[in-house]
Amino acid sequence: MEEQRVRSSSSSSISSSPPLHTLRHARRTAFNRAFAAVYTCAISALLYYHALKLIHSTTLSSSFFISLSFFLSDAILAFMWASRQCFLMTIVYRDEYPENLERVLKKPDFPALDVFICTADPYKEPPMRLISTVLAVMAYEYPTEKISIYVSDDGGSELTLFACMEAAKFATHWLPFCRKKNMINRSPEVYFASNHSWCSETEKIKILYESMKARVENVLDRGKVGEEYVNEELQSRAFSKWTEESFTRQDHPTVIQILLESSKSKDTTGHLMPNLIYVSREKRRTSPHNFKAGALNVLMGFRYGSLSEDFYTGFRLQCEGWRSTFCNPKRPAFLGDAPISLIDALQQCQRWMIGGLQVAFCKFRPITFGVRSVGPLVGLAYTNYSFWSFWFVPLTVYAFLPQLAHLNGLTIFPKLSEPWFFLYVFLFLGAYGQDLFEFVIEGGTVQKWWNNQRMWMIRGLSSFMFGFLEFFLTRLGISTYGFGLTSKVVDDEQSKRYDQGKFEFGVSSPMFMPLTMAAIINLVSFFMGLMQVIRGSSSVEGLFLQMFIAGFVVLNSLPIYEAMVLRRDKGRMHFKTTIISTLLALLLIFRAWPYLVSLLAISTFLALK
Repeated sequence: MEEQRVRSSSSSSISSSPPLHTLRHARRTAFNRAFAAVYTCAISALLYYHALKLIHSTTLSSSFFISLSFFLSDAILAFMWASRQCFLMTIVYRDEYPENLERVLKKPDFPALDVFICTADPYKEPPMRLISTVLAVMAYEYPTEKISIYVSDDGGSELTLFACMEAAKFATHWLPFCRKKNMINRSPEVYFASNHSWCSETEKIKILYESMKARVENVLDRGKVGEEYVNEELQSRAFSKWTEESFTRQDHPTVIQILLESSKSKDTTGHLMPNLIYVSREKRRTSPHNFKAGALNVLMGFRYGSLSEDFYTGFRLQCEGWRSTFCNPKRPAFLGDAPISLIDALQQCQRWMIGGLQVAFCKFRPITFGVRSVGPLVGLAYTNYSFWSFWFVPLTVYAFLPQLAHLNGLTIFPKLSEPWFFLYVFLFLGAYGQDLFEFVIEGGTVQKWWNNQRMWMIRGLSSFMFGFLEFFLTRLGISTYGFGLTSKVVDDEQSKRYDQGKFEFGVSSPMFMPLTMAAIINLVSFFMGLMQVIRGSSSVEGLFLQMFIAGFVVLNSLPIYEAMVLRRDKGRMHFKTTIISTLLALLLIFRAWPYLVSLLAISTFLALK
């Protein structure tokens, strides 16, 4: 068995109450610690090798700058690897037993449950998804009178309020239906999309659901709530606020609407309903509103100072003494929407990178304040997350420098016959092997791991880089932060391409240019190396590692080549991106070194635009 049971997390040995969860330590922890010790020695040897090359290089020569670049890149890789090991030093698992809850507490003694659901734009976050989330939470297998649901609408949209009102009406039918059927999937969207045994009652509920869906989507298409849908005094008073010309998304008073009240509202069978409250906090253009954290603070103490407000708040709470328990049941407790458009995913990741750097360079930085407050392992684990964007430095260096050196006839890695060559082999296989092992043992597949590391490289040359640049440009007063809401809307064609495993490159974006340039340069470098092998060139032995890296990048770039040349759908690479990237890549190939600074300047300009 991979894990061994260590102890019960409850006091079952003292009390007769059954446990709600138990704790297990992973047996591979000892192996991870031993591997970390060996790998640390290998990293130290690599940095020593770079130091030797720097010492023996002529100052200000090309070999000196190449050695310095690799020394800095590998130092960053070493730091990121070392901080990541904190996650692997004490791996624990928990088994949850929610069925024991009623044996520990009687239902009247269950604690009250507050659930916050956030939304900000009905056109990027479809109201029907919001409705399904609200209804699924209302139908929790929990005393309904103890559940309070707060919908935080930071967009201040009447369309979202209308959707919540429709959800409140439908809930009076949906909750009794869930109880009667003892359903597992209590989201109507999920339930009606799956195959279930149908009966007349199910058909009736589905008709009510489709009718509600039609009304909500009709209002969304029209962009306002028509008078035909306002047939109660409560609704009339609520929607009257949106008739004022001064009411805008960024400038409006507080809107609080109690849609269901647990002490009064009942469903069709006479059972009490949960509390359902719509909240849109006051916004004024003259006052900073602190994005999502500000919206939540109207309701869970979120800390300001980072675009990644959940990460920063969790870190600060840990430092103040709060201790969390990570539960990961086999059946997920909830699911979330992730963007399937590549540009949306990269922009979301860019926001995380900026948020992480804001934490890394604030006065409560994890590497100092965190280590003192919560200990070295937890502090360095938070440090790893906050410095994620620094990955772009080694990824950029290894994606461009060895290949450009190869194209200019420079050998920068050890030969096959040299002992240092085997150090590089061990470091590469060790890092990737450990990552693959951890991924597979946690339930992933080799194919998913490969896609994951490919996505990691894509983010490293795009969102990591642009997040890093935007953060430091803002610190210099050149740029400003923005909070771009990630779109959750998916069209059918895009969804089909996503299911087929195809990336979406159809938007013209500077984020795709470093990726495309790296793909072109590595392809040229790899084929040049193949030609040297075919001709029997004597320099092949010294160029093996450079060819291997180029081939590895080429393999990861196959979706990019396909998007540039072969695809004809809307997800293909934009022609403008392809042309500009190709010209910049050719510029680097034929006159690489003098124009490297120019390339960085162009990338910065495009990022600002």
